[in-house]
Amino acid sequence: MVPDLTMRGQDDPHGRVTFRRPPTVGQLAARVHELSAAPGGWWRLVRFDPAGPVRVPLEEGDGVRLWLVTWPPGHRTDVHDHTATEVSTVIAGELAEVRITPDGVVRRPLRANRVRVHGGGRTHELTNPGPAYAITLHGALSGPSGERGL
Repeated sequence: MVPDLTMRGQDDPHGRVTFRRPPTVGQLAARVHELSAAPGGWWRLVRFDPAGPVRVPLEEGDGVRLWLVTWPPGHRTDVHDHTATEVSTVIAGELAEVRITPDGVVRRPLRANRVRVHGGGRTHELTNPGPAYAITLHGALSGPSGERGL
């Protein structure tokens, strides 16, 4: 007989109801990083539109929603904040962020392959300052409080 201690993370062998905890922000960031490193699974879904960003849903399940955004050159978002936690990474091209803080306005380039966490009411604006399209990968915790981020 195997003690219950060794069965953590598995269905309860005694038939009791078990529940899954929602993923952590760290697990969400790891999933975004993992997916960004495997373009064979999503590259064919990328769409380019000079009129504005194109958002393509990738996955939704297990408490996580993932999507790609293609940003045309020169596109700028409105100033916005993220009420729900979201993570993102730049996959191709370049984006710049202007963040509004109590200490002032900070402008910085967003480098490729770095996963960033957004949320907590941080106000910012994103711009594609480059001559080419930029592609980003986003993830959010799904659920009633989840945000349909861009």
